[in-house]
Amino acid sequence: MKKRKHLFFDLDNTLWDFNKNSREALLQLFTEHHIESRCGVSFDEFMKVYEAINHQLWEQYSHQKIAKAELRYQRFYQTFQFFKYENLALSHQWADDYLKISPYKTHLIEGAMDILHYLKPNYHLHIITNGFKEVQDIKLKQCLLEPHFNTIIISEEHGVSKPDKQIFELAQALTQSTADDCVMIGDNLEADIFGAINAQWKAIHLAEQAASLQDAYLHISKLQELKSIF
Repeated sequence: MKKRKHLFFDLDNTLWDFNKNSREALLQLFTEHHIESRCGVSFDEFMKVYEAINHQLWEQYSHQKIAKAELRYQRFYQTFQFFKYENLALSHQWADDYLKISPYKTHLIEGAMDILHYLKPNYHLHIITNGFKEVQDIKLKQCLLEPHFNTIIISEEHGVSKPDKQIFELAQALTQSTADDCVMIGDNLEADIFGAINAQWKAIHLAEQAASLQDAYLHISKLQELKSIF
């Protein structure tokens, strides 16, 4: 791995703590709009349903089965509907407000800054993210991540998303690298890991527990473990 000089990171839940930051933003909206009394549900119960719906919609978005605008409000609308609360207008309001609040949250995955400082002198660091451009740019700036990366590839700007092989080929072209010089580091098995493997890259999966199928890639549970690889 040490001979591969182009390291590509996913952003959400790989460097930027999406779960923690999103939860804080949604708690603010949940409280401000009195959802507990309106829906008769606790915040934890609400989040459990929301996260399942959001994950499903993001999967559809990554495969271009739904549009960005639909994903933005449907994740809230479907969650409200689950709790028998029909409010399309509020769903659209939450779609706007959530994107105004969440990207300004600055919680990072444990060890993120330390590992970037460690890798930067000897490797070309890049990002490939499927997130929305208007929020990913803010996250990178607010958390002071931007200066660490040579190239930041936001799929929305190019009309192709992970795990599509084309985004990895595009990354090679933009960074003047080859497949045998690239490593993808991310938390999402399908988008980051299987996508990279399909493009003939090496891949490192960041997850608390290793997946059952792990012959084709490496697994780490903490970012600091990259120090033993590179």
